[in-house]
Amino acid sequence: MKDNEIISLFELRDEYAIQALSDKYHLYCYKIAWNLLANKEDSEECLNDTWFSVWSVIPPKKPSVLSHFCGRITRNLSIDRLRKKYADRRPDVHMVDVLGEMDRLSITYTIEDQLAEKELLEIINDYLGKMDAEDRDIFVRRYWFFDSVSVIAKRHGMSAGSVKMNLYRSRKKLLKLLKKEGKHL
Repeated sequence: MKDNEIISLFELRDEYAIQALSDKYHLYCYKIAWNLLANKEDSEECLNDTWFSVWSVIPPKKPSVLSHFCGRITRNLSIDRLRKKYADRRPDVHMVDVLGEMDRLSITYTIEDQLAEKELLEIINDYLGKMDAEDRDIFVRRYWFFDSVSVIAKRHGMSAGSVKMNLYRSRKKLLKLLKKEGKHL
């Protein structure tokens, strides 16, 4: 079923919309949840929350790319679940690695205080748009899908060291771009 047909079902408040959405994007959204949560039950529960969230916001929202819309909701719900899970405990080493890599950009501002989220997204989207396809996929796989370095290396036929170097260079270029844009870093 095409995305616009699924969206139309949501707009008509037809409950089959949830089944159609799940049929089409279950594996895509499950992978996002799994990469963050690494737990079957939590990942499945997160997907159920995703389908409910989509039901709650369409209408009035009408996403232009349904897969990205669902993926973003899944990712945000997974991160929220992860934060709650590790609120009183030591966090997962994989997550510390991924989030720590981005922290090394040494960005000292918060989105709320110094940079509107929309402006930051435009800068990052522009940056990603100018990358070659392989570098962009490596960056997105690591920082959006939270794939491990070994999974990315296997996907691209590279060594783990090459992936780490690629990510380091990409982060360095992004930092340079943010500095060039006059952001307080």
